[in-house]
Amino acid sequence: MRVGFIGLGSQGAPMARRIVDAGFETTLWARRPATLAPFENTAAKRASSPADLAAVSDLVCVCVVDDADVEEVLTGESGVLAGLRKGGVIAVHSTVHPDTCRRLADRARNHGVALVDAPVSGGGPAAAQGRLVVMAGGEPGTVAFCRPVFAAYADPVVHMGPLGTGQLAKLLNNVLFTAHLATAAGTLALGHDLGIDPAALAHVITHGSGTSFALDRITSAGGTLDRIAAHAGPLLRKDVRLVTDVAATAGVPTGIVTAAADEALTLMNHHQ
Repeated sequence: MRVGFIGLGSQGAPMARRIVDAGFETTLWARRPATLAPFENTAAKRASSPADLAAVSDLVCVCVVDDADVEEVLTGESGVLAGLRKGGVIAVHSTVHPDTCRRLADRARNHGVALVDAPVSGGGPAAAQGRLVVMAGGEPGTVAFCRPVFAAYADPVVHMGPLGTGQLAKLLNNVLFTAHLATAAGTLALGHDLGIDPAALAHVITHGSGTSFALDRITSAGGTLDRIAAHAGPLLRKDVRLVTDVAATAGVPTGIVTAAADEALTLMNHHQ
């Protein structure tokens, strides 16, 4: 299978490297030449546009930042859909609104192309180690077609259901992570107020039943939300907003989880 990859950020770059190292014929595209520099001594080829990349690919993986970026890369004048052959597949690894994937899937279908949503979780280190989780939504046969490539950087690869369900799973994951940030930061602050050293408290909790990925991130960031707010705050804010929007459209109450997530976002605002 020939694979194209667009979106070589902190998570996308190690994903692409795993695809190359797994032996797939891989083509890359990036707006900035410097982004491609780490791949100079690999077997990866370079394309001059998303359309040119798509023309030599059977599967195009997209891991850009947001809905607008995904839309531009796929549907622009020199976008993926301008070059991908009929029968080709697009995998959207970006975290976007489920409706964005459904709308783009309709556009792709008009070109004879299939689209799956396949957001990932775990971060750059997990990608480099091949242990991301992929939450895939789409037709079972299309997800099965993608699975060998996904397995290069992810374990597990889970088919969540129809198109859009992968995005829903990722958004709910991110809302829970955001809520965990609030409870973890609040717990360390409470410990400090009660006279317990936050670093010592974090050390014991990470070895106890109260541990969480969020607590580990806060501890790695020096015990506060400062670095997390600067790096992940805008993305988490976007994802909480998307979940709230999806739930409101479906008439489903979000309950306690978004309240806790909103508390985390409020705390992050104070740290920015």
